[in-house]
Amino acid sequence: MNKYVVGMGEALWDVLPEGKKIGGAPANFAYHVSQFGLRSCVVSAIGDDALGDEIVKNFTSKGLNQVIECVPYPTGTVQVEIDQAGIPQYDIKENVAWDNIPYTARLEAVAEKTQAVCFGSLAQRNVVSRNTINRFLDAMPKNDDALVVFDVNLRQGFYNKEILCNSMTRCNILKINDEELVTVSRMFGYPGIDLQDKCWILLGKYNLKMLILTCGINGSYVFTPGNVSFQPTPKVQVADTVGAGDSFTAAFISKILMGCSVAEAHQCAVQTSAFVCTQKGAMPILPAELTQQ
Repeated sequence: MNKYVVGMGEALWDVLPEGKKIGGAPANFAYHVSQFGLRSCVVSAIGDDALGDEIVKNFTSKGLNQVIECVPYPTGTVQVEIDQAGIPQYDIKENVAWDNIPYTARLEAVAEKTQAVCFGSLAQRNVVSRNTINRFLDAMPKNDDALVVFDVNLRQGFYNKEILCNSMTRCNILKINDEELVTVSRMFGYPGIDLQDKCWILLGKYNLKMLILTCGINGSYVFTPGNVSFQPTPKVQVADTVGAGDSFTAAFISKILMGCSVAEAHQCAVQTSAFVCTQKGAMPILPAELTQQ
């Protein structure tokens, strides 16, 4: 496939108790897509500083295509505390480089060759990056095969109803977890219905191809018009859950683009996410039995 699969938004450093690790949901997504052999690209921005230089060198060493502009803001960092269950708590620094991703001719050229893109709500907290994401979506090919994935990824109150509604209108695949679904349902005014009913409502309301609902240890679902796929969550020894959801999305989208069925893609996504939970940090090397199955 000569078209791009793009992860667009924050590229940053997760500052964990044992030290810093490169992260950001779009970067995690793009990296894992590349491990499945597809032509991925990460789109973000860095500062003119050592942390930014290190991000570019890291992605380059991973063979990851990148459109990462240098802007006059510091490279993003996130202070991550891991609780006893391995669940991360985030302190995301504001007014940083990835809040200010510019829309450039180079980025537009990538958009015109993009088969699938994944973006979230966090990188839209600032108007500059929000406008860039929307212009990128406008420049993508207009065909039924293009996948526009909105991975909701609510963080620290950096979202509002307008951003969520616009993003769900623009996407054709929605990825959301059970806690986010409860929050979104309250904002949109249907809190008293069970989770699956809420998913069917969103699928129909926004005319989605698919809705992916992850429920932690309680499994995950993929809703498509008239069908639902369920996969239980494998029991593993959790190191931390940082980046697990991003790896799930990357594996799922990769397999769909490679022609797999929803059920096959879903199974691979669950296995990939479970493996990432056994590793420290968001970008471990995936075993060949996952990427080549």
